[in-house]
Amino acid sequence: MSAEQDARFMAQALQLARQGIYTTDPNPRVGCVIVKNGKIIGEGWHERAGQGHAEVVALNSVAKVDDLKDATAYVTLEPCSHHGRTPPCCDALIKAGIRRVVAAMQDPNPLVSGRGLAALQAAGIEVQVGVLEADARALNRGFIKRMTEHRPFIRSKLAMSLDGRTAMASGESKWITSPQARADVHRLRAESSAILTGVNTVLADDPALTARVDFPVVQPIRVILDSHLQTPPSAQIATLPGRSLILTCSDDAAKQRDLQNAGFEVQRLPDTNGRLDLPEVMRFLAEQQINDVLVEAGAILNGALLAANLLDEIIVYMAPSILGDQGRGLFHLPALQAMADKKELKLSDVRQVGGDLRLTLKPQTRGKI
Repeated sequence: MSAEQDARFMAQALQLARQGIYTTDPNPRVGCVIVKNGKIIGEGWHERAGQGHAEVVALNSVAKVDDLKDATAYVTLEPCSHHGRTPPCCDALIKAGIRRVVAAMQDPNPLVSGRGLAALQAAGIEVQVGVLEADARALNRGFIKRMTEHRPFIRSKLAMSLDGRTAMASGESKWITSPQARADVHRLRAESSAILTGVNTVLADDPALTARVDFPVVQPIRVILDSHLQTPPSAQIATLPGRSLILTCSDDAAKQRDLQNAGFEVQRLPDTNGRLDLPEVMRFLAEQQINDVLVEAGAILNGALLAANLLDEIIVYMAPSILGDQGRGLFHLPALQAMADKKELKLSDVRQVGGDLRLTLKPQTRGKI
């Protein structure tokens, strides 16, 4: 098989994998294509945790079992070699008589990482790794970060006017952006494992933080950072389906009991000077098998995350409107006093959504622009 053909079939496997973008958590998004004599004879993708992995679904889709002998399997992630909720995919590929396996990337999960490829090679199967690897890594960047850095991929969503304001001085902010931009935000929510906000946003807006979309989705976990347990038990988040989690450093047992009775999960974490320790928060979220976090919060929490170098991506919806110099800003960063202290961002994408611009930016480490 030529390199061009390998890339073409892997592109199809990646397209299949993307179908699981809203449903596979906490598992990675994986697609598989089975090819024989230059033609696709089977396809599969992983839809939900606990259900069949992409390789098994693809193998089972082949009309004639005999056709699998000496075929090539293109898979977007190294086939697993361990027993989880489902049996190892390596064993299924070996048993089927697959001759060659092309993987886009090695699995970052320490339980797999290289073992699946080694098992295939030990069975006499030809193995190739690295075809369209960058695309495969982008598809599972949250899973990869959780496995390698023990924290989720953290993306912040912000809406602002042309003059950089997120709300009027009074706090009024509905609506800065267009209906199309707000619908786009719901898609961002749908592809996230969790939505993270601060207690000030809960007190000001009483948000739902649900993904309201017209396709199947696993609703993200709702996480409130509330150092001193100020969240009212009546907050609507507690009444909605799915997990609603409050992270705090308060030891007030009575408040904790009231919030738990209302439907919240409450977890006490370490603090720094009386405020939640943000790196500890992210480690805890990783332990909850959360891959991707969408931050929907105000200037204080966003500023703290940016100052702690915890934001991996920032998405800003910019509306063609002016709110004036008394409006509220994007980030609270009082430590920035000189131009040398500024936070550098790299613009990676610009597109129009409704009447607004959507800017995708990546915070940069100094000297790495």
